Formats: sequence, C-alpha cells, structure tokens
Amino acid sequence: MSQNQYYTTEQLEAFREILLEKRREALEELDYCKKELEEGLSQASGDTSTYSFHMADQGTDAQEQEKTFMFASRQGKFLQTVDAALERIEKGRYGVCSVCSGKIDEGRLRIVPTAKLCINCKSPEE
Repeated sequence: MSQNQYYTTEQLEAFREILLEKRREALEELDYCKKELEEGLSQASGDTSTYSFHMADQGTDAQEQEKTFMFASRQGKFLQTVDAALERIEKGRYGVCSVCSGKIDEGRLRIVPTAKLCINCKSPEE
C-alpha cells in the first residue's frame, strides 16, 4: 500500500473494511438477483405447471424480471466503484479528490466510501 498524504494507515484500514463490507453486500445482492432471474426464466420456459399463463401474469413476470435485471446492473456498476476505491487505497490515492487533489473530508468518505471528489468539486456536478 502506497503512502497516503491525508489519512493514516489505521484510517485507511477502517475505510478498506467499510468497502469490503459494501462489496460483500453487493455480491450477495447480485447472487440473489441471479437466482431470481434464473427462476423467472425457468418459469417462463414452462418448467412449472403451477403458474398461470395468463397474458397479464406474463406481463407482470416480465416486468419483475426487468426490474431485477436493472437492479443487478446497478449493483454491478456499484461493485466497480467499490473495486476502484479499494484500488485507490492500494495506490495511496484514496481520500484524494480526482479533480483538485485536495482532501476528501472523512465524514463524506464515511457516508460515501466510494467518493472520488471532494464536496467542492462534486457540488458543481449536481
């Protein structure tokens, strides 16, 4: 792990633990989504006779599958941001704003541990 100009090794380790927990939760959610999608595909292919094949039911099932897929996609993107934050810890760039190279406030990192921008650089984006 490279030296960080704003945070101590202990602080960075605490952030790493937060990020690893977020990563674990996201992976669990993705696993759940995968099972839901597989179950939905199984039902759609007619593997079960206990479900109705009414058009409205099929439409609802398709909508639920689409929502599950969108959630899984969002979780996948979140995983990428978590992995990028973990990489920044390794490279000594965690907590350093990617725009102005200033310090990202510790409170902000506790709330948004994947943050790449300090509050001053993030505000104009919104």
